[in-house]
Amino acid sequence: EHKAPLLSLEATLEQDDIESFLKAARKQAHKKSITYMLEPKFDGLSVEVVYGHGHFEYGATRGNGEVGEDISHNLKTIRALPLSLQHLDNTPALLAVRGEVFMPKKGFTALNKRRVERGEEPFANPRNAAAGLMRQFESRHAADKPLDIFFYEILASDGDLPSTHQDILERLSHWGLKSCPLNKTASTFGQIEKYHHKLAGQRDDIDYEIDGIVIKIDDHGLRE
Repeated sequence: EHKAPLLSLEATLEQDDIESFLKAARKQAHKKSITYMLEPKFDGLSVEVVYGHGHFEYGATRGNGEVGEDISHNLKTIRALPLSLQHLDNTPALLAVRGEVFMPKKGFTALNKRRVERGEEPFANPRNAAAGLMRQFESRHAADKPLDIFFYEILASDGDLPSTHQDILERLSHWGLKSCPLNKTASTFGQIEKYHHKLAGQRDDIDYEIDGIVIKIDDHGLRE
């Protein structure tokens, strides 16, 4: 059972829907301007990772958002996932974070090449590869595979949390939990549109699969 719900995103392909969302947010907040955090939407496997006193305890798939499948044995094989956090002197006793497990494109191509050479069925795409390996019963199947992870949310903590998403990403980095370097803030639709076009143009050159952008209200109190 997750420490906090792993919520899903409201998806849209329409410009009007984004402008309506921004307008509604400003109206409800009684503000002329709101800061947003923009992030790539990763095409991977969403997971919860829980630390106790700065040390890895367990991790699970998103599942139905309330309960997920225990994949601790496979998560521990990902090099980018620290088993002990940095700066242990100021880590909370309980910390639950959300991240996305993915397979870089170069690693996916190399892995499929090896599978074909061994007469095995290749994976259909990097997302299927990451999800399939994370659900293996034996960790040896995932241990030598090119898996990676980005973290982007604190789900639960018994310590004081920063009030903005920007500061939460910095806190995650402080603990050694890697976040995406392409994250960016914006305050207008024009800036959001520019970010979207830029990522769309870079999509083939980014070494991991993305299928859109995520727009989050930066202020956590306002977001709630």
